[in-house]
Amino acid sequence: MSQTLTIRGLIEKRGATRTVEGQITACAASRDNQRFAFTTGEGDVIVAHRADLGNSAAWSTHAVHDGPTLCLTPDTDPHGFLTGGDDGRICRLDMHGEIEELGKGRRWVEHIATYVDGKTALIAAASGKQVELRDATGRSVLKTFEHPSSVTGIAFDNKGKRIAASHYNGASLWYTQSKSDNPRQLEWKGSHIGIAMHPQGEALITAMQDNDLHGWRLSDGHNIRMSGYPTKVRSMSFSANGKWLATSGADVVVMWPFFGGGPMGKPPQELPSAGGAPCTQVAFHPQQEVLAAGFADGTVLMIETTTQRVLPVLLGGNGSISALAYSPDGCMLGFGTEEGLIGLVDLAAA
Repeated sequence: MSQTLTIRGLIEKRGATRTVEGQITACAASRDNQRFAFTTGEGDVIVAHRADLGNSAAWSTHAVHDGPTLCLTPDTDPHGFLTGGDDGRICRLDMHGEIEELGKGRRWVEHIATYVDGKTALIAAASGKQVELRDATGRSVLKTFEHPSSVTGIAFDNKGKRIAASHYNGASLWYTQSKSDNPRQLEWKGSHIGIAMHPQGEALITAMQDNDLHGWRLSDGHNIRMSGYPTKVRSMSFSANGKWLATSGADVVVMWPFFGGGPMGKPPQELPSAGGAPCTQVAFHPQQEVLAAGFADGTVLMIETTTQRVLPVLLGGNGSISALAYSPDGCMLGFGTEEGLIGLVDLAAA
């Protein structure tokens, strides 16, 4: 932790870094774009305010969980964050740094997600085989969805009407407002370890233990197979327009086409890499076809998908990139590594 890093890239001029204790498990921006949070394997949450983006010494540290913080999402409130930990707690960290325990169970809280629009706000948290659907305050459980095995990922659709959960032998698709608690079962044998929902709700994709992706076209349940990865896919991100699905899992960025009948029968596109280092994290810009990609050697790149122009964000980082996210307005990019390096870049005038 005491070593001196020679960090180069866009972050030199337009951002800041800091090294903290523990692996960085997730990062996310608040819905109002004013704060960025990083969670650690030590149970801490580090929060950077936009006004202090370039001054990492001003970023605040909050001891939220007893044990690793396993998941993070922007709160239904525009200013704060929600976290889950291996202490079984769901917590809210508000804009003032106050911590509120919303729930506590016997199992780890491994996944948390929120949905907000003008009429609806929902919180979902997965622990073991259960997904709890909570109201906007997080204090009331509206429904509990039971699954045949441990839930490995959750995702809301673009209207908040459905929530999908990956698990062994497939995925379950639940209607959030339905009085009936019978999910649509999407079956495919094997261990499904992560999930992504198409932005327009056209498809549901899961990552598999067998170094493959599997998906279902939701209009008719047609199966989609995407294979050829040398390692497990740990990170997936759809472009805002739904045309592309970018993934980790190879020594290049793999990007599948979701247009013109794809991805069935169409090869993926390969984007530039970091000199052969495996890609570990991907995140599409919320408006533009620009992809941020993190690699096992600590490199972070921004890649324009149409021209394949590359902008180095971080070169010479410490540890494999384990977390990567844009702010909702696309003006901040945050990242974290397995060795506790966190960074935040101002893209407003980049």
